[in-house]
Amino acid sequence: MTEHPEKPPLAGITVVSIEQAVAAPFATRQLADLGARVIKVERHGGGDFARRYDTTVHGESSYFVWLNRSKESVTLDLKSDAGRRILDQLLAGADVFVQNLAPGAAARTGLGAEALAERFPSLIPCSVSGYGTSGPWADRKAYDLLIQCQTGLVSLTGNEHGAARVGISIADIAAGMYAYSGILTALFTRATTGAVRAVEVSLFEALAEWLSQPAYYTRFGGTQPPRVGTQHATIAPYGAYTCADGKDVLFSIQNEREWAALCERFLGQPGLATDPRFATGSARVGHRTELNAIVAERFGELNSEDVTKLLDEAGIANSGVNDVEEFLAHPVLSERGRWRDVRIPGEAVVPTLLPPVDLAGTAPRMGPVPAAGEHTGTILAELGYGSTDIDRLRADSVI
Repeated sequence: MTEHPEKPPLAGITVVSIEQAVAAPFATRQLADLGARVIKVERHGGGDFARRYDTTVHGESSYFVWLNRSKESVTLDLKSDAGRRILDQLLAGADVFVQNLAPGAAARTGLGAEALAERFPSLIPCSVSGYGTSGPWADRKAYDLLIQCQTGLVSLTGNEHGAARVGISIADIAAGMYAYSGILTALFTRATTGAVRAVEVSLFEALAEWLSQPAYYTRFGGTQPPRVGTQHATIAPYGAYTCADGKDVLFSIQNEREWAALCERFLGQPGLATDPRFATGSARVGHRTELNAIVAERFGELNSEDVTKLLDEAGIANSGVNDVEEFLAHPVLSERGRWRDVRIPGEAVVPTLLPPVDLAGTAPRMGPVPAAGEHTGTILAELGYGSTDIDRLRADSVI
């Protein structure tokens, strides 16, 4: 008998989002994956500016394709009275409202949490900001790399030659994930208690949480963890070394049992396990330069395949240092069936990764990426607008 997946967990939930860039769209895409109807309100005449970050995916932005599958796009001039009336109609039928407008814009336009609570008491509002909606930096613009700098993350990355940006939009992703989990929590609270709770997330505070370990290390150790490239700042040996064939392999020692196994079965020097320079984790970090020389010499004697084989046999976690092309061809993704085809504007189809959380008995929704304003007419018709009304709104550049 063929098993039919249950309806998605968030089927019946409607989300209206005035969103752009990465953080808010990432949060709402997770909701769309779970079956929520996400109505993305974009600027009339251009849409989400992330549509133009690049044109690498058949003419579409790699950012936009990643963040906006399964959504419906409506374009509105929210500065017009007619556009604002349409937004209010959408909010009246929504469960969740997400926005990452410019600092102060939501409050100025009556879209702050308090104003919305008065007019739409069952609506869960979610604000994604740079530094919070209150406090001394509430009015400052914030983008991902600015937040990486403000939290000190950039001072932890790179190597002895200089700092480096983390290569993905990590502050945006952190904020988007906290917004997503906050919205789920608010939906659960409303369903079980009837209470409606506003959700607020800032990029700065989301990434600040992720900086907690180096923050503790710095506060109580007196110095911050050093920049050590692909080495681990506070554990040794833990990093990448170059093999005889030029391939880098990274491995990690997490405890004294693994350290002893590495010394005996990989390095061929069992006496190193009790050498006072290396006998404890702190000692190994303190003598990192000497230890690295020993490990690097052994790596230089072997090709990467032999290094991996010996480390596996010793029970030492390891990995080749892949580039993105190697990641795309990774056997875990292909053999576990993690790729799905998704349509993008222009009718092209691109492979897209399934959401990383599998819920037994359900299947994620992997719908198309919308063109700007693709669903405007359909959604206005649902709201009761006739074709003449819709044509007039188009003529007036409202939609």
